[in-house]
Amino acid sequence: MDATVRILPSIKSLDQSARDWLDGASDNPFVSYAFLSALEDSGSATPDTGWGPQHLMLMDSADQPLAFMPLYLKGHSQGEYVFDHSWANAWEHAGGSYYPKLLSSIPFTPATGPRIVGDAQHHQLILDAVAKITADNGLSSAHITFAEPDFAKSSASDDWMLRTDQQFHWINRDYKTFSDFLDALSSRKRKQIRKERRTAAGSGLTIKTLTGDAINNTHWDAFYTFYTDTGERKWGQPYLTRTFFSMIGERMPDQIVLMLAERDGVPVAGALNFISNDAIYGRHWGCTEHHDCLHFELCYYQAIDWAIANGLSTVEAGAQGPHKLARGYEPVTTYSLHHIPNESFRGAVKQFLKTERKHVEVQGEYLAEHLPFKREDTQSQ
Repeated sequence: MDATVRILPSIKSLDQSARDWLDGASDNPFVSYAFLSALEDSGSATPDTGWGPQHLMLMDSADQPLAFMPLYLKGHSQGEYVFDHSWANAWEHAGGSYYPKLLSSIPFTPATGPRIVGDAQHHQLILDAVAKITADNGLSSAHITFAEPDFAKSSASDDWMLRTDQQFHWINRDYKTFSDFLDALSSRKRKQIRKERRTAAGSGLTIKTLTGDAINNTHWDAFYTFYTDTGERKWGQPYLTRTFFSMIGERMPDQIVLMLAERDGVPVAGALNFISNDAIYGRHWGCTEHHDCLHFELCYYQAIDWAIANGLSTVEAGAQGPHKLARGYEPVTTYSLHHIPNESFRGAVKQFLKTERKHVEVQGEYLAEHLPFKREDTQSQ
């Protein structure tokens, strides 16, 4: 096939027809032109912050887009959620330079999604192009994180090593109401969730769900305060700029759901979610008032309410969190791919990943046996 791979130093390098193609090729909110351009235009993901755009676009002989990969030249391993700090330390202890490296992912977004947008027949061409860029530039490695399961497993090879991890997602089993979901749980877990929701409701706050044009800059001002409070405690400094939130509000309002808790009309806590045709993705949370169970209510139960009301099949609640299991979220395997040209280093990482994959598998099997559903429901899954 006569096709050409282009390296884009910015998502804005796409012309309008290519932007339209990208947005039409996937409904995932994080690989949309709106989201990726907001990251760059707001100064959140740029070379200055260690995220140098190197996006790949595969074009046919008529200069029409065939495939796209979000790709970054990374100067660190922050904001990725698939941790390779030990690999970096080992490589640099041996005298090498681990950074910069290549990363195909969505900055600061541990959500599974397409890492190559376009037909599967073009996947290998893109993977080969990434490997060539890595070799030609003497880079230590290339990584594809939070890849879709079928793509990751079919692309795994000696050149692209498979890594697994675990998240907790809520699965909609054709529930019509939140009560239907509760009825599927064991009595003890059902009572626990009801108690947590009553506790959150008893804090004297009003909970609102906003989307589209109902979200304005006053809401974003409040939410940015929540976000920075959480970010400073978790990472030392927030990754996303205040401008980013206004930009996504302007560029993709219908793919955003903001859960707010207000006291006398003033927001005191919030949870930011994005939506696709079939899933809601919980991304950020924060507060200026601390109340028992409010985090569970805004981040987990309100997202479940939204998914049921809108017929969505999945709630992805972000990284980490075995505590989500007791709230009806189930263990789900996540996948990444890793390319390391150096044969000796690749062999060591390959052995590590083999052991790690087994650990993730065993842990997933254990947790699956302790789901909070009624026993008869668990056995039928």
